[in-house]
Amino acid sequence: MQIFALDGSLGGDDGNSAVLLDAAVEWLQAHATVARASLARAPGFAAHREALAGTDALVIATGTYWDSWSSLLQQFLEQATPSEGTPLWLGKPVAVLVTAHSVGGKGVLSRLQGVLATFGALIPPMGGLVLTHAGELARAHAGPDCEDMWCVEDVAVVCHNLLACARGQREFRAWSVDRGDPGKRWLRRGGALPGCGRAG
Repeated sequence: MQIFALDGSLGGDDGNSAVLLDAAVEWLQAHATVARASLARAPGFAAHREALAGTDALVIATGTYWDSWSSLLQQFLEQATPSEGTPLWLGKPVAVLVTAHSVGGKGVLSRLQGVLATFGALIPPMGGLVLTHAGELARAHAGPDCEDMWCVEDVAVVCHNLLACARGQREFRAWSVDRGDPGKRWLRRGGALPGCGRAG
């Protein structure tokens, strides 16, 4: 099994997306051969076409930049347009890992998965996640009360489901989900929320 792990972030090897991709590569290497590349080091689609052609599945990581993926990844996708619907993509499972400082990451995840599906790729169940700085701070402060927020450990679920799809299996896993009262009111009237330093 050949996996291609592509860091599409602007930060490259020094960015947060690289750390998240590290976790995925570490998990995948126990089950497959993983090739890794960075658009910050080698921009453009042509530099990675051969690796994409030889892979059974793909992991793409990106940061969030003004509610979108990186300009490097946008350029990659634009240049890849002529390969839409070809064996480079058709039926290949793709996992997506997104980092963000506070907001916008879920929109990036959903839209990027949609673009990849249009290229012809297969999106596994629970095949992507968003890790945010705000979420990590909340998890560190609130612990179990943040059960419904993605964490680094959820990368194992994403990677397991990616490999299951690549092998033609349906033995999927799910991450932990808060099954309490989703309609419970959590915003109180009158005044700022505790711990919020912003005025207005």
